[in-house]
Amino acid sequence: MLPSHAARPTAPEPSAASADIRLIVTDMDGTLLDDTKRTPDGLWETLSRLRERGVLFSPASGRQYATLAREFAEVADGMVFIAENGTYVVRDGRELSSDPLAADVVTDIVAAVRRLAADGVDVGAVVCGKRSAYVERADAPFVAEVARYYVRHQVVEDLCAVDDDILKVAVFDFGAVEQTTAPALAPFAAAHQVVVSGEHWVDVMNATANKGAALRRLQRELGITPAQTMVFGDYLNDLEMLDAADWSFAMANAHPEVVRRARHLAPSNNDNGVLRTIARVLDL
Repeated sequence: MLPSHAARPTAPEPSAASADIRLIVTDMDGTLLDDTKRTPDGLWETLSRLRERGVLFSPASGRQYATLAREFAEVADGMVFIAENGTYVVRDGRELSSDPLAADVVTDIVAAVRRLAADGVDVGAVVCGKRSAYVERADAPFVAEVARYYVRHQVVEDLCAVDDDILKVAVFDFGAVEQTTAPALAPFAAAHQVVVSGEHWVDVMNATANKGAALRRLQRELGITPAQTMVFGDYLNDLEMLDAADWSFAMANAHPEVVRRARHLAPSNNDNGVLRTIARVLDL
């Protein structure tokens, strides 16, 4: 059973009889991937069966497009990638939409992160461009964290001098990001999105940029309704995306606010919750 969350009005039990799913969108870390960052058993078979049914599967992540494209290289043809928390949407190598930051905003965010580091916070900025991600901090532990999500990354002398379209600035804090770094970046929230995307990550983007906005644009382009859309998420950067789908699922391991916002609850990422739910609802 996949119970609807008790904090919301009771929703119908998900079942094949009531589902006309045309689009499935899932977050990656903490959602599709388990805690060791592995793809679930049965993923490629499930994607093949979805393709046979004409159901489009779309990863939606804070990860960069190059990282997502590498992860799904064997099945990428026709797949839509919602990358960089919705600021960059690509299909078959063609940009469908993007929402870059202004250069002066990037400079201001980088300066704020530099001040945090000067005050002793173990933190670093990742300036996320269309072509690559860029960092100033070059120590091995930090670069290793960056490399998990940004397969294309470069160490540069000055993040404010990068020549690229900058989609967002991601900030990694080796401590608890909600306690230190997120509050320090809160002043940017007056005009921009400041979103905690994980225990150690916070992202700053344009106010118009989020996974939900990207998903709604995609739905309009494809002629797919929220009632035909299934979405899975676990963290705060997934909230707007959940709002764009009638079939919205929070993982059992999700942030409490995500559980409150979703219509249904799926098993955890470590229990193959995404694929189990897809199989249940679509009767695969």
